[in-house]
Amino acid sequence: MILVAGNHAGELTWNRFISSRSDSMIETWLAATILVITGVLAGFSSGLLGLAGSYLDNPVMYWMLTHYGYDTDTSVRVAFGTSVAIALVISAVNTREHAKERSIIWKIVVLIGSAGIIGGIIGGTIATHVPGGPLKILFGLFLIISAIRMVLPLPQDWGKKRIPWIYWCIAGFLFGLVSGIIGIGGGLIILPILVCIFGVPVHEAMATSSACIMFSSTGSTIAYIVNGIGVPGLPPFSIGYVNLAFWGIIVAVTIPFTIIGVHVANHLPARKLSVIFAFLLILIALYMLGLIPAPT
Repeated sequence: MILVAGNHAGELTWNRFISSRSDSMIETWLAATILVITGVLAGFSSGLLGLAGSYLDNPVMYWMLTHYGYDTDTSVRVAFGTSVAIALVISAVNTREHAKERSIIWKIVVLIGSAGIIGGIIGGTIATHVPGGPLKILFGLFLIISAIRMVLPLPQDWGKKRIPWIYWCIAGFLFGLVSGIIGIGGGLIILPILVCIFGVPVHEAMATSSACIMFSSTGSTIAYIVNGIGVPGLPPFSIGYVNLAFWGIIVAVTIPFTIIGVHVANHLPARKLSVIFAFLLILIALYMLGLIPAPT
């Protein structure tokens, strides 16, 4: 009887072990699938609309981190830091594709980009020392504004005056600062600035914004890595506040779909897709603001 009872207890222990390993594997595959889908959508919309995809991958990573039990501050900072690191790669791919079409205004990139690096470093540093709650609300409000901007048509022309170089630098600094604080690439910030304020034609503005994002994201990524090194309680595979597991999966999927999006943008009207993505932004914003529950 003792032997039988022992065998039975061992069998139960083994079954629990197998069950826990099985559940863990299922959850791991589910998480990877969510990240892959996120990369597909973020990459395609990035190439199509000239964005960096942060509006989508950022809240998805935040939800996953809170789902796995990480506190709000850690979840927000890792999501933001990883998001700007992803934006760096996506914007570089976008820049390469647009450079082939010779549609990037490099003089603007140098002025805005150089100031954007400084703004990104300062913004990212601020974000790593501010509680996650206010940042989460700020990001949600930004998404609502972005959704409104996305469905409104931008003017094709807004003045042809020569702009002093200092104005470009101020705009670049503020663009990098805000992008770093709320953990985004910043396409939804810099694109209206280029078109509505400085009068850059829309096509050139979309291409130029990608190169500007590449610079500001570099500064923000540096800040999130440096300020997160040595912080306890970070997820595995993290360098500072940049999680390499999330980053690797999303980037690997995003790159080819970004290229597809760039080419499709020249053949399909983006207006209807903009409305769809704007609706998606509103839903994500409501979740970040705590007005709708997260999926369980």
